Amino acid sequence: MKIRNLLNPSRPCFSFEFFPPKTPAGTQALFATLEELSLLEPGFVSVTYGAGGSTRQDTVALVSRIRGDTGIEAMAHLTCVGHSREALRAELDRLAEAGVENVLALRGDPPPGATSFEAPRGGLRHAIELVELIREHPFPFVIGGAAYPEGHVETPSREEDLQHLKAKVDAGLDFVITQLFFDNAFYFDFVERCRRAGINVPIVPGIMPITNAQQIERFTRMCGATVPMRLQLQLERLANDPEAVMQLGVAHATVQCMELLQRGVPGLHFYTLNKSPATRMIVSALRSRQQV
Repeated sequence: MKIRNLLNPSRPCFSFEFFPPKTPAGTQALFATLEELSLLEPGFVSVTYGAGGSTRQDTVALVSRIRGDTGIEAMAHLTCVGHSREALRAELDRLAEAGVENVLALRGDPPPGATSFEAPRGGLRHAIELVELIREHPFPFVIGGAAYPEGHVETPSREEDLQHLKAKVDAGLDFVITQLFFDNAFYFDFVERCRRAGINVPIVPGIMPITNAQQIERFTRMCGATVPMRLQLQLERLANDPEAVMQLGVAHATVQCMELLQRGVPGLHFYTLNKSPATRMIVSALRSRQQV
């Protein structure tokens, strides 16, 4: 099923991101998580590509297995990291042969140990080039892309970042999923700026429930997301109580999601870190409210 047909403010879909496990036990745990989440009727799941494209073989296999074994639509991430143009074309052929219909086209993060992104010989430098490569050929993919409500950490200004997004959309993106954020004001301002700039594709908010105070510090440093001061103070106060941190994270994300849904988002995309409890609690609460 093509994801662009699922993104509807009148019936927003919930989706979840996973990464390919590194062990058989991890794979078993992932499918147990998928079974739990399937009860919440997800619109789709996405499967990441791994640092430096290190799990690219696993991504294709996992997307195919999820679609075949669970019946849940799955989207494959694809990055420019470590690939020539020819290798990317071959990867796209593999995805198409596997029956994959949806691809998230990303530049990707620098490989481990690298301080900046460098295109490989014969490779691509930016996500827009990957979008253009896909659209140059008769691939059947719906293409998603990444968006940054607070601006990409490598971009000098939010306005310049917005122009990069506009170029990607003009090149052929069907929808975008945002980087995680903890203050909805950033998302609503971002959508407004996008619409003024002529970016009219669906903009799906990305949500990461806080379940670990130290972990969220690392993520926010990497992606530039801002933790509201009140939430930060609460996390510091509860730092030595993991269960209380998770409860706080679930409560904050639930309130976030309720406001986003009330204001007409086309869907919600959850960064799960391959775990279900926090996300399941949030989505269960949201589903209950939808039925009232």
